[in-house]
Amino acid sequence: MECATDFYNCNKKAVVSACDDVPKFVQASRQVLERDDLTFEQRREIAATLSTRTGSFEVNPNSSVDTE
Repeated sequence: MECATDFYNCNKKAVVSACDDVPKFVQASRQVLERDDLTFEQRREIAATLSTRTGSFEVNPNSSVDTE
């Protein structure tokens, strides 16, 4: 937690508050990746952009989205 507070230059309460938004971010990301108007390649590029060192999004050709 100290590392995050130093990186974002904020207090612990702000870091905890930001963590509360993570499930909403993941759900919104899944909704985008499941859109049927995107090609597989577009969904794959979006998934790569949204993935981080601690969590990743993976798509497969039949429109299913997995989060790790």
